[in-house]
Amino acid sequence: MTEVFLSSFNTNNFSKGAGIIKQTLWYFANALFVRASWNPFMGIKIFFLKLFGAKIGKGLVIKNNVNIKFPWKLTLGNHVWLGENAWIDNLDEVIIGNNVCISQGALLLTGNHDYTLSTFNYRNAPIIIE
Repeated sequence: MTEVFLSSFNTNNFSKGAGIIKQTLWYFANALFVRASWNPFMGIKIFFLKLFGAKIGKGLVIKNNVNIKFPWKLTLGNHVWLGENAWIDNLDEVIIGNNVCISQGALLLTGNHDYTLSTFNYRNAPIIIE
């Protein structure tokens, strides 16, 4: 059995792809407009996703409480549906093709910790859904 030492864990082994200012601004824009349950207007959500670097095709349907960690690492094709409470935890690229529905409550994780190493290293890889 491997003993894990969380004190030696280092979060610098993956690139967030944006500076601290952009990440902070996204945190607030996401909380106030994109994943906010009060906001049923998809146009506003799409505007902020694109503003922060998401590549979005036509016909996106994005329901309430969708959480996207880093829009600058997200590509959505045409006629994609993101259901309520879907969570895209994209420390790496997530590419969702045309005519794909991510159902409510779905969780897309681009990585995980290697529990077999005492350093608990993080390993990630892109997700592509066609």
